[in-house]
Amino acid sequence: MSEIDSSSKKSIYDNAKNHFLGNFPKHLPIEQAYVHIGMYLGWVIDNELYSPYFEDEADTQIFRFKQRQISCTILSEIWDGYLGYELFSEKGNLFTYYYYGGGLYHKDYQTILANNLPSIYHVNDDWDSYKVMAEQITNRFKEWEKMIA
Repeated sequence: MSEIDSSSKKSIYDNAKNHFLGNFPKHLPIEQAYVHIGMYLGWVIDNELYSPYFEDEADTQIFRFKQRQISCTILSEIWDGYLGYELFSEKGNLFTYYYYGGGLYHKDYQTILANNLPSIYHVNDDWDSYKVMAEQITNRFKEWEKMIA
């Protein structure tokens, strides 16, 4: 695997604060700003693409998420809705930079989960939604691995 280029070394891919201070629907609970971030972070956990730092800092949350004891929203809320480079392994960071940072994740999320909803913030945080999105992320990850091979 190649060294992470300087543009992705310090990337902050998302932050819930930017959502609920932006065009977030006022009638929704603030927790809805964390769902899409938590789904991605959950997939990273399930695929063990997180960094040693994240493993050290979040070992209990990682365990509880894998056991489906905490939801995607709670997982994201624990990390203040933050999604940054230091949470990912080198491979996880390279993929996240491409997929999440490049906007493809948001397009997939919109198409797959929010297509018939008023906004991405209306997606339910449930295991069925997570499963559908996780399958799509896995497909994109496999495509990406072929591209970089």
